[in-house]
Amino acid sequence: MIEFNKVSKSFWTGKQRKVILDRASFRVDIGQSLGILAPNGTGKTTLINMMAGLEKPDEGEIRRTSRISFPLGFMGGVVNKHTAKENSRYIARLYSLDPDYVEAFCRWMSGIKEYFDMPVGTYSAGMRARFTFSLLLSLDFDIYLIDEGMPQTTDAEFNRKAGAILRERLEKATIVVVSHQAETLKAFCQRAAVLRHGQLTMFDTLEEAKQLYDYEA
Repeated sequence: MIEFNKVSKSFWTGKQRKVILDRASFRVDIGQSLGILAPNGTGKTTLINMMAGLEKPDEGEIRRTSRISFPLGFMGGVVNKHTAKENSRYIARLYSLDPDYVEAFCRWMSGIKEYFDMPVGTYSAGMRARFTFSLLLSLDFDIYLIDEGMPQTTDAEFNRKAGAILRERLEKATIVVVSHQAETLKAFCQRAAVLRHGQLTMFDTLEEAKQLYDYEA
């Protein structure tokens, strides 16, 4: 479960204060996936980062009682000077998982061969993406956070293999996805909300949320 209780968040842009949330209260329960519609520039990524614990609210309380993923495609815990082997074993220990399993899974999934034993800082962007996505898939969460759709790499075969595993995981997990497009949410959830002007308005169906979202566009 993720619960926001009277949470506020804002940023100073240099000219004015940009409000992301204004005393927002809502919760995401296990088994009730949620889609959030929000225009570009309203704070979608900030909201997802707050759910993951990567950013703190200015006011209010955020409670988490489940295993919650970092936003898909994000891996802030990877250290460039360490090898993929060292990184995977370190992350495994953080999540109380078997380091041997996580290392073996990432070696197989990423397919970067001898580079797995070289510093991550020496990788191309594509190799790093394959490793970090593999690391994500080696972990098991109750709630997955998705910002604007599924992450992908430039390797079509890797995307096919990783996508199949991720879809299987998501069938059993609860999902929170934020996007500016209703079509992105349709594949993941029926329950939805609209984020605009710091207010999060909850709806029982995506269609209801879409009506408000399109009306205020």
